[in-house]
Amino acid sequence: MKKTSIIVLGVITALLGSTACQAQVTLDVRKITCWQFATHKIANPKFIAIWLNGYHHGARGDTIIDTRQLDTDTKKMLHYCINNPNALLMQGAETILGLSK
Repeated sequence: MKKTSIIVLGVITALLGSTACQAQVTLDVRKITCWQFATHKIANPKFIAIWLNGYHHGARGDTIIDTRQLDTDTKKMLHYCINNPNALLMQGAETILGLSK
């Protein structure tokens, strides 16, 4: 009986601990540096590039997604960021993609 109680207590502790460890993470894209983008420190660069693409297309009211261009733009941003690690990613996106604020 004692062994069963310890196992049940262990399972309950594990379940409670796992839910407490799950926290929502938010990012302020304006503060992401090229170094963080290029080295996967924040997230997969492709995911961030997709968000940037949607952000800028949405600001222009453009609802078309060109997946080939998105891939090309992601590579351009990675190249830019490798060469400019201290730059902010949003500035790099504006430089590479010719976007205005």
